[in-house]
Order: sequence, then C-alpha cells, then structure tokens
Amino acid sequence: MDKISAHIGKENYRVEIKTPSGNVVVSDEPIDKGGKNLGPSPNELLAASLAACTSITVRMYADRKGWELQTLDTDVEIERDEAAKKTIITRKIKLTGNLTEEQRTRILAIANACPVHKILTGPIVIDTKLI
Repeated sequence: MDKISAHIGKENYRVEIKTPSGNVVVSDEPIDKGGKNLGPSPNELLAASLAACTSITVRMYADRKGWELQTLDTDVEIERDEAAKKTIITRKIKLTGNLTEEQRTRILAIANACPVHKILTGPIVIDTKLI
C-alpha cells in the first residue's frame, strides 16, 4: 500500500491527511472533545473505511455477476467495551434489487471478504518508529 501522510499543527486536533493519489481529507475531534469538528474523527474514518470497502467490493461483485443490485447501504458502528477490553464493530448491509436468497447469502460472504474486513479481522502488527 502507498504511504498515507498526516500532519497536525497548532490548530487543536485538526489533522490534514494526504493520499498518494493527491486527495486530502481533514480529520478532527468533536467540539466536546476539544476539537472544532472540522472533519470526521479517526474512529469515524475507520468505520467509513470499512463501510466504503464493503460497499465497493459488493458492488463490483454484483456488477461482474450481472445481478440486479439496485442500491446498497452499509452502516458501521464501532463501540469500545472497556470492561471486556474489546472493540465491537457492527456492520449492517441493506440491499435493494431483485436478488434471490442465494445471491443475498453470497453477497454476505463477499462483504466479509472485502480487504478492510480482512485487515480488521486478521492479526495486526503496528511497527512504529520515531524519525
């Protein structure tokens, strides 16, 4: 994967994120956490990444199969259970279109095979270096 760069200055928690393709996204914390709510929070970006990847992966598959998937809505919620020391991610997918039960079942399997889902459910190693 290409390198993503994030820069934060003195404007509280506003972070400018740059992608290798030239896109720029601003992330920030909500006002009640000391930010200015200038963009999605990091947790919102993580949820958005899973929702977008799921939607794109399913759309690509349905298009390739020629299935009559009209629309797809993916909702993702991330909750932290501090007592159990675990994170719970709930993903809900709403499909509209003329789909058989077999196609719907296959779409669920494809959603679970999206690259971001695989990253989040597999072993993760974060190697951090100060430079």
